[in-house]
Amino acid sequence: MKKESISILVVDDELPFLQVVQALLEPKGYLVQTATDGVAAINMLQQKTFDLVLLDLKLPRVDGVEVLRFARDHSFSTQVIMLTGVYDIKIAVECMQLGAFNYITKPYAAEELLANIERAVERKRLQVENKVLKTELARHTYSDNIIGESKPMLELLNIAAKVAPTDSSVLIQGASGTGKELIANFVHKNSTRQEKQFVALNCASIPENLIESELFGHERGAFTDAYTMKQGIVEIADGGTLFLDEIGEISLTLQPKILRFLQTGEYRRVGGNKNLRSDVRVISATNKSLTAEIALGRFREDLMYRINVITLSVPLLSERPEDIPLLVDYFLKNHVRPRGLKMIEPKALELLIKYDWPGNVRELENVIERASILCKDNLIKVEDIALPIGRRFKVSKDSAQTPGEVQIGSAVSMHKIEQAHIAGILKVVDWNKNTAAQILGISLKTLYTKIQQYNLVKE
Repeated sequence: MKKESISILVVDDELPFLQVVQALLEPKGYLVQTATDGVAAINMLQQKTFDLVLLDLKLPRVDGVEVLRFARDHSFSTQVIMLTGVYDIKIAVECMQLGAFNYITKPYAAEELLANIERAVERKRLQVENKVLKTELARHTYSDNIIGESKPMLELLNIAAKVAPTDSSVLIQGASGTGKELIANFVHKNSTRQEKQFVALNCASIPENLIESELFGHERGAFTDAYTMKQGIVEIADGGTLFLDEIGEISLTLQPKILRFLQTGEYRRVGGNKNLRSDVRVISATNKSLTAEIALGRFREDLMYRINVITLSVPLLSERPEDIPLLVDYFLKNHVRPRGLKMIEPKALELLIKYDWPGNVRELENVIERASILCKDNLIKVEDIALPIGRRFKVSKDSAQTPGEVQIGSAVSMHKIEQAHIAGILKVVDWNKNTAAQILGISLKTLYTKIQQYNLVKE
């Protein structure tokens, strides 16, 4: 840190002493302000964060120990050097335990004070760097499975990071395969509950007659096969985060009980008559439109308002194509079987970018895993990539229609439309005929016939 940017607050009730210290420090480039009592010092610390406080122990109105406590609570990095005319080992130990950098007895040499100031400033610099490093490490730790640098993903993570420290209920909306649980985990790990449990329940995967028991637990003998008491996940997650995935699948009979739990924190085990309490933050997720479900009478409006305090919308993979190379690289390095270094050729990667990905990230992962198994020489090529027949490919600006090209709905024959469609597919897959035939839903022999019929050539 440059001395010109280091701010020092000197607190002492002796005006001559303040003048001497100010005259010593300002020529060295330090920015010095002074206060003559504890109340004035606290007021100044409230208004500005100082790098260092030179603090007299005996002060009018509020003593130096109280000012030290305030400085410690107000700013983690502000360093405090205690000054006193009488050395008292007991008070010195107390000050050091409260976070003082050092305890100096008056009178002292100018060199001693300057040396202590330099060491205190260095300690502050290290503390700040350490905090920044921890924050950066935490950021990577908490988002290491969330791959994406596109604008939609960065905006989503920015909002998620802002709402994470709160205790508000969060609803995550997104299509299947977009990574809703990863976002829920990100919110949990950036919350004040990060040291507690993150418990997830997929509401669509549990039969309707068992989901209440799974949520709230049951007493012994509550139903057939209930041989012992069982804790529900709301009890297991106490103090932490409860993630209800696909909450739109919960039946209307159970929704009032979930609503009551969200409102009061109280619940009863199945077969029990005792009210229990659990303190959890609820994060929900759905791939449905809950508004539409309410209109159809399948979801309670009051429950939606309770779970929907904050809404996070996860973008489709087709809305962030620039993230596909990052995701492919991640899957090749971490998820493919058999293990081993795999590469993907540029043309194959381009094909993946142009595909519309109705199954989102989950579909991409499956396609990459299959291609990595089938490829030769650890290099994934276009012919190794299997994409469902009938799916659309996005048209880039470079391949947009020019005047004179066939447009759907215009007054042209079916032959012209077929010619344009086949030519477009061949261009998208860089004239890989096996892949083109698969997408078109025709045999390779038929494709060759069509190419000759329409005199199609690779540009």
